[in-house]
This record gives sequence, structure tokens and C-alpha cells, in this order.
Amino acid sequence: MPKGVESVVDNAPFLSFHHAGITVEGYSRAAVQSYWRIPEFKVGFDLGAQPWDFMGTPTWFLSHTHLDHIAALPVYVARRRMMKMEPPRIFLPEEAVEDVRRFLHIVQRLDRGRMVCELNGVAPGQEIDLSREHVVTVFRTTHTIPSVGFLIWDRRKKLKEEYLGLPGDKIRDLRLAGTEVTREVRTPLVCYTGDTSPGGLDGYPPAFEAKILITELSFIRPNHRREKIHKFGHMHLDDFLERADKFHNEIIICAHFSTRYHPNEVRRGIEAKLPESLRERVKLWI
Repeated sequence: MPKGVESVVDNAPFLSFHHAGITVEGYSRAAVQSYWRIPEFKVGFDLGAQPWDFMGTPTWFLSHTHLDHIAALPVYVARRRMMKMEPPRIFLPEEAVEDVRRFLHIVQRLDRGRMVCELNGVAPGQEIDLSREHVVTVFRTTHTIPSVGFLIWDRRKKLKEEYLGLPGDKIRDLRLAGTEVTREVRTPLVCYTGDTSPGGLDGYPPAFEAKILITELSFIRPNHRREKIHKFGHMHLDDFLERADKFHNEIIICAHFSTRYHPNEVRRGIEAKLPESLRERVKLWI
């Protein structure tokens, strides 16, 4: 399995893994804390804690508002203000925006420091531009409160097939005449599901195509009942194995394991059951 590098920054541990020009950094443990960042895109996912080193990341996508995913939001916002950085952009489920705004106002009254940030509500199907080359799409996940996942896409303009082989001056003339000679081609790069039952993956097929998939795998023991796990918006190892043929990802980061499990139990249990088609692509984030 792929190996990571563990660091401890500001008492918040995180692992780091690099693949195909993309770095994934973060940490996730169910009911404890989840936080991730992708330095190349200057974005992060969820703020259950906030390593000092992550403070420079200006844009964050929050999957839902359970405390192990947003508890450090005011810490992050306050630190950027203290360091005279620009207010960050925060994207989160639209249902939660006003409550989070009130939450920050309460912290502001307690802390006597302004909580300045840009809160943006998002809904499934929405797109957020990161740059000319990259865009984030929002998709619905299935949890106990409003929740969404996010997928970072590479987007490029390519010449339409009917114009391939034409001389450059002919293509120029077509453009000047108002003809659209290019088409947009998208490649799914990084998908983050946050907490979700299997419906979050099944309802968004591009998640299975992203180069890197960061997803939850909270439960692994055979005696843990899946119907109850799904009711609380999580996944079991058996859900994962049933979908083994669907995962076309180059790397699958499995995280958010229950605190019931020792890391060695997770490693032994999953490695024993993973089919060969997945074994070399799965990274256990524990």
C-alpha cells in the first residue's frame, strides 16, 4: 500500500501523500477531527482541527457541520486575521450558512476579535471556479444532517474534432467569424466525500473516476450492522468491497475510522479482505 509521511504541527497530526503532481495532507478520525488540504490548488476540506501550517490555505470546503468537521473554523478565521491575511472563503451546505454565521458571531463576542470571512452556501450541482484551469463541483452525500461532497476538475479547451487538421489561419478565420471551434474537456482530479453512507458515492458516478478519491470507511468489523451504520450516514468495509469493480481511481484514501479500532486492527482487517484489484491503490489514513 502507498506510504505516507506523518507530521505533528501545532498539536494537530497530519499525514502527507503525493501522487501525480497532487499532494494530499490531513487527518481524519471519526468523532475526533477531520481536516484535509490540497496545497497545489490552495484549498482545504473540513476544519475539525487547524494545524498552524494550514493557515495559509485561503479557501475551504466544509462537507457538513458536525463538530469534528468544523470545530476549528473560528480558530482558523481568527488566526488569519491575527496574521493580517485576507479573509478566507468558506463554502458549506446552504442549509447551514446562517447557523454558522451566528456561531461565528457568538465566538466574536466571547473572543472580542472580529470573525471576518466569506461564507458561501452551496447546493448539489453547483460549480465553483478555482482558476482558469480548475473548477469544483458540488454533489449530494447522505448523512444525518445536510451534507455535500466536492470534486476538483481539470478543465481544458481542445479543438473540436471536425476542425482537427485545419491550417491555423482557417481556424483563426472561423473564430473571428464567431464559430466556436473548441470544446471543454474535463478530467476529475480529487474527490472528497466527507461523511456519507454508500448513497453518496452511488449518486455521483464521477467520484469513482477521480484520480484521487478521499472517502470515509468508518466501520470494518463483520458484527457491526450495516443498516444501523447507513442510518447514521457512514460506510462499512462490506459496502466498499461490494463496489470494488466501480473504483477506477488511481488512489483511494480511506479514512474516518471509528475510535473503536486500533490502527493495527484496521490494517489487518482491510488488507485481508481487499481484492488484488484494489490493494495497491488503497491508502489507509490512520
